[in-house]
Amino acid sequence: MSKKTDSSVITSAIGLVEPYRSILNSLSEGVFAVNREMRIGCFNLQAERLTGVKSKDVLGKTIEVVFPDTAAEWMGLVRDVTGSRKPVKGVHKQIKDSRHRIIPILVNASSVLDASGDMMGVVFTLQDNREIELLRRELREKRTAGDIVTQDEQILRVLDILPDLAVSDSTVLILGPTGTGKELIARAIHDASGRNAGPFIAVNCGALPDSLLESELFGYKRGAFTDAKHDKPGRFALAKGGTIFMDEVGDLSPAMQVKLMRVLQEKQYEPLGATASETADVRVIAATNRDLAKMVETGDFRADLYYRLNVVEINLPPLSERPGDIPLLTEYLLDVLNAEKGRNVQRVSPEAMRRLMDYDYPGNVRELKNIIERAYIFCRCDEIREECLPAQLLYGNEKKKQEQSRSVGKSLKRLSPEEQAQRIQRILASTNGSRSKAAEALQIDRTTLWRKMKQFGIV
Repeated sequence: MSKKTDSSVITSAIGLVEPYRSILNSLSEGVFAVNREMRIGCFNLQAERLTGVKSKDVLGKTIEVVFPDTAAEWMGLVRDVTGSRKPVKGVHKQIKDSRHRIIPILVNASSVLDASGDMMGVVFTLQDNREIELLRRELREKRTAGDIVTQDEQILRVLDILPDLAVSDSTVLILGPTGTGKELIARAIHDASGRNAGPFIAVNCGALPDSLLESELFGYKRGAFTDAKHDKPGRFALAKGGTIFMDEVGDLSPAMQVKLMRVLQEKQYEPLGATASETADVRVIAATNRDLAKMVETGDFRADLYYRLNVVEINLPPLSERPGDIPLLTEYLLDVLNAEKGRNVQRVSPEAMRRLMDYDYPGNVRELKNIIERAYIFCRCDEIREECLPAQLLYGNEKKKQEQSRSVGKSLKRLSPEEQAQRIQRILASTNGSRSKAAEALQIDRTTLWRKMKQFGIV
């Protein structure tokens, strides 16, 4: 490496000779270069336009001086290039121009070598990414309603009818596993309705015993019981003019089902200790992760209440049935976390995304949110990598597959010949025809597999 490492090296190598300066200035991308001391030796016209600073004001100055807010990120790119001697391509970044506007850019970085192959510095190209970001936001807006982010056809159909559903004052029943976003749908209905100027009040019916739930829903009057030293309005009173969201309504006791039925049928309720009824000027949206129709059949849920609640029914599928939403939700959650934390974690590595896509999410969207937030905390760069993910994503799937393989092998003997043939064909297809892998998955030896394949005429 030559000892001559000041900005003049980069200057002479990259383009302050007039013809090269003209070429650089004619490019649609911003270009700047730094030497090993992180001093800028080249800064073309498009770089000036993107950043709002003039080349004469930055030449010879360090990255820390020119980009004080993002110097660590630029220096990280320099280390990546100098460490690997390979270009870094397609890095999403944001810069602030002289008017403090945030500009999204796409950055490529490559090493600058002298005639003997020694590294003299790093050259960056900056592509204005504002138009692409605008298109991406427009696409995202088409897939979102409030905090609902999806490309799932079933949920998109719900969002399509949501404006028509919102103008009605009918009761809505939202069904789906825990963590699928039932409250988000309820809020979206409220926000689009004529009651949106009123409050949105949520209550979890499964979180409280009957004695507390009744006073929580309907309130109480002073003197209703020993500690009732003043009137307390219930959730129905607090939701007046707005919407009450009753989550886990399937957990209501028979006695509370009767009281709720009266509210829905007569629009009346009585606070504890009251001598007169009060009017319930609210829209009711209920939700549950239980099968209410089956509970009606078994007598665990009142049929009349079920039909009162189920004027409009919305079914939300679990996240495992809509894997296409995982990248979309992850990107959205990163944007939210970046805005909250003031960081700029830009993406998820392909390996980490593969882990996210392979996981089955028993906790659904809520669990994905927790996973991304945890990974964000442990992420030390602008990318969430595999090692940032929790253990259940890294090892849980392997354990699950092993358990499934063992259960397949144990159950094979109990199947009819026709079912055995079908099972073997499926396993062979999943292993791309590998007999050794198929035998392992079926928990039988290769000789037994070969004999069964011959028996069933499987080629």
